[in-house]
Amino acid sequence: MLHQLLEWLSSIATGLIDTFGHWGVFLAMIIESACIPLPSEVIMLFGGFHAQEGLLTFWGVVWAGVFGNLVGSLLTYWIGATKGREWLERYGKYVLIKGKHIDTADRWFKKYGEWAAFFGRNLPVVRTFISLPAGIARMNFLKFTLFTFLGCLPWNYVLTYLGFTLGANWGIVEPYIKPFSYGILGVLVLAVLWFFARNLRNRFATK
Repeated sequence: MLHQLLEWLSSIATGLIDTFGHWGVFLAMIIESACIPLPSEVIMLFGGFHAQEGLLTFWGVVWAGVFGNLVGSLLTYWIGATKGREWLERYGKYVLIKGKHIDTADRWFKKYGEWAAFFGRNLPVVRTFISLPAGIARMNFLKFTLFTFLGCLPWNYVLTYLGFTLGANWGIVEPYIKPFSYGILGVLVLAVLWFFARNLRNRFATK
């Protein structure tokens, strides 16, 4: 089921690029950064392949990816900053999120937010969602924008370069990235389960 979903999302990504070229890369990366998991690995590798074919330009693909990431990240940040906190304060109790958890996230992003934004953009799975908690914590907007932009450069350049270098064999890279993506996803799932287990235990202990 998961494999079929990923294949379907990959076909959407490649279809956008085949249809709209550089604008397709830009649009796909906006979607990828707006908490909709289009695989950026496929987007940029496929874009690099088209650049190798002469259908697109190398730097056109890179910058389309970077600015698509930035626009999608800013949109997600804005949603988190304007509505995310309100939703958490109103409905967070139903998923065991309390005010103190939001305050902890605020302090964490104030202290480490720049590096979270930068390194988060270079991690599969994390890169898709990092902007939402940054917005909810209302991380400094200018710092968020700068470090997100800088963080997008390495990921998009390397994947475009690999797609350009490998040409028609661009697809051989993705299977090597997937285990890393699944590993990070597994860690995140375990972290969420640990959070719920700990807070459930604390809730029952106070009764």
